Amino acid sequence: MNSATITEPGRQTPVYGEFDVVVVGGGPAGIMAATAAARAGCSTLLIERYGFLGGAGTAGGLSTFCGLHARTHGEDVRIIRGLADELLDRLVKLDGLNAPHLTIADGIAAQAFDISAYKIAADELAIGAGARILFHAMAVGVVMTGEHVIDAVLIESKSGRHAVRGRFFIDASGDGDLAAWAGVPWEKAPPVNGLMYPSLMFRINGVDVAKAGPAPWRTVERLMDEAERAGTHTFPRKKPIVRPQRNPLEWRANLTQLRTEDGGAIDGTSVDELTRGELIGRQQVLDSFAFIRDRTPGFEDSYIVDIAPQIGIRETRRIVGAYQLTEDDVLGCADFGDTIGVNGWPVEAHVAGTVEFRWQTKARGFNQLPFRMILPGTVANLYVTGRCASMTHGAQSAARVTGPCFAMGEAAGTAAGMAVDAGLAGDRIDVTELQRRLEDQGAYLGRTTPEAIL
Repeated sequence: MNSATITEPGRQTPVYGEFDVVVVGGGPAGIMAATAAARAGCSTLLIERYGFLGGAGTAGGLSTFCGLHARTHGEDVRIIRGLADELLDRLVKLDGLNAPHLTIADGIAAQAFDISAYKIAADELAIGAGARILFHAMAVGVVMTGEHVIDAVLIESKSGRHAVRGRFFIDASGDGDLAAWAGVPWEKAPPVNGLMYPSLMFRINGVDVAKAGPAPWRTVERLMDEAERAGTHTFPRKKPIVRPQRNPLEWRANLTQLRTEDGGAIDGTSVDELTRGELIGRQQVLDSFAFIRDRTPGFEDSYIVDIAPQIGIRETRRIVGAYQLTEDDVLGCADFGDTIGVNGWPVEAHVAGTVEFRWQTKARGFNQLPFRMILPGTVANLYVTGRCASMTHGAQSAARVTGPCFAMGEAAGTAAGMAVDAGLAGDRIDVTELQRRLEDQGAYLGRTTPEAIL
């Protein structure tokens, strides 16, 4: 990127609006944060750069909820509840949700959904709660009042540049954008032997279900492994994920791994690297699909029906907040007195050429998520939630998935409502009262034995 600069003339930026709570990012954490804040009685604006909500589940083409369940004493139990229950109910009514299926060597449950149904259900959930949504707007900076309070977030859109004032802000951007602009300390793993590799998802249609058999994903993995050992093909990553969607004629394919020229992971905070990722990702999609179509029974007449609107970023900035969740916390199923939810997903590390999984060492199968992990520590009216919350690289490899992001988002929105109502800094609210409200809303905080609900 060119390092030359120009001097722009000074300007006065019009104020788009003033709100009690402003949420940036409409992924799973942002959806739940905005919904919870609005239900707490706050005027709430949810800012999203695309024309729909869902984050990686929609824009990233993921089409599967990971982390809603835990393998608890040998049973697959749904542990993400509260607002997530309502979202799933809406998906069921839209005929857009599959029954849970086993994944990762049958070690844990995940749940496929229809992407279009998810977009509609997320709209309904947030708007039905009273939140206002602003699509096609990208946050580009913040205006501070002193060192420790955000006055406004700056946005740019086809309508130009505006400021959005708020009493409280929730950073659900995935990249910790607001936090970084506001001076919150953050970390980012090095691109080589560190940062998790992104993927570009695609969907395959026209599968002959009967010919493909009961478990063609195992066939695809076996055929790819045989081709690599024979030296006829080289694939960007091992452990491909090819799974049926709401309609078994359609399959989701997660086969790509996006790298820089020196072999490191594409950095989702670099526009040049994002561009490279899109270009090489589509080429990898073409190559891997051709192999599946030509070699896998039942896929002979299949075709690519969709390539995700954006590459799927797994990791960029992570704030260093009041407490950093660690990999040991995840693997050891840690408890915290200030729990706001749980995570049951194992460590899923996307390293060069493959995916490594590390499983919980206790039969309970989940760890609690502490309130302190959404506290930035240096900004009084900000929570940071989702994959950019305060976690180490290892812990983020687990708790970045949809389920724990739902839990963190609902907690952040509920807490923001409490802070606004009482006129307090975000770290001064009554955590015991927050926990009571979350459990009254149906959220599961890991303080009792979870009900065996799939």
